[in-house]
This record gives sequence, structure tokens and C-alpha cells, in this order.
Amino acid sequence: MRSVKEEISQSIATKQAILDSPQLIAQIEEAARIMTDAYRNGHSALLAGNGGSAADAQHLAGELVNQFYFARPGIPAHSLSTDTSVMTAIGNDIGYKYLFSRQIEAQGTKGDVFIGISTSGNSDNIIEALKACRAKGITSIGLTGSKPCRMDELADLCIKVPSDITPRIQESHILIGHIICAIVEENLFGDKK
Repeated sequence: MRSVKEEISQSIATKQAILDSPQLIAQIEEAARIMTDAYRNGHSALLAGNGGSAADAQHLAGELVNQFYFARPGIPAHSLSTDTSVMTAIGNDIGYKYLFSRQIEAQGTKGDVFIGISTSGNSDNIIEALKACRAKGITSIGLTGSKPCRMDELADLCIKVPSDITPRIQESHILIGHIICAIVEENLFGDKK
């Protein structure tokens, strides 16, 4: 039987490992800088994932579009896993593997930022999305777990949570996403609170 305290302890240990890693802290700061620069240059963010990671992508897009810590103008962000008509058309006609890359081809522009979320780092449709980003000049940020994966070589910046346990990775992805949202919001509108 799973222990409530054990689950909480594992979650805390994973977050403590992030806190204790200068490399991860620097990568999170770099992700926020990349996004801030893109927004200051009139670009937007595209986010995608599967399952729980799709929910995280949608959640983070909502934080950017609406508000996070304070009321301010909306920041353009699009979750690529929310339009069922587009998703089912792509899945049916050309394949689930191209679910996000096709949307990047259609909606992304050079200078945008793509955040691909995959606990394994090997999701075919995220890998194809990263390839599409390279082809279009879209900067990519990957959020994944500790194991070596295909995202390591394809994402411009790959933030690897120091865990191979899916729930711990996902909990940390939303923490990292929230931190990025907070920094971007502060960078863009902090003097207008």
C-alpha cells in the first residue's frame, strides 16, 4: 500500500534536487529569458504535450493569456492540444505523430517559442514538433525527465527533471512552468503592477 507521507517525501525530494542544481536553476532562468525576448519582439508561445502533459500545456497557456500574480495585458500563448477538430483531422488524415508539427507549420512563425512537454522525452509527436521548429526557426524548450531521450538533441534548451517517476516529473514540470510564467510576467509588466 502506498504511503501518503512517502509520496509527499518523494515530491519534496525531487523539488529539492531542482533547488540544489545550479544547472537546472540556470536553465529555468534561461527559458524565461528566451520567452521574454520573444514576447518583446512581438512573438508568441506554442505549447504541447500528451495526456497529463497536454493538461500542463493548456494550464500554462492559460496562465500566460490571462494573468498569474497580478492583473496585466494578456500574453500570447497557444496550447496545441485543445482544438479537437484540428487534432482529429490531423490524426485521421496524416497520423497522430504529426499532431503538433502540422500545427507548428501552419501557425508558428520564426521567432516564436515552442514548449514541448514529455515525461519520457520520446513522444513521437513532440519529436516531430521539435523538428518542425528547427525548420521554421522557432526556438524550442523541452521539459522532460532524467533519462536520456530523443529530446536531448532536438530541443534548443532541454530542462530535465531529476527523476524517472512520472508523477514526480509532472509535478515538477508544472512548478517549472509556473516559475517561468512568473518571471516572464514580471519582466514584461513588473513596473506596471
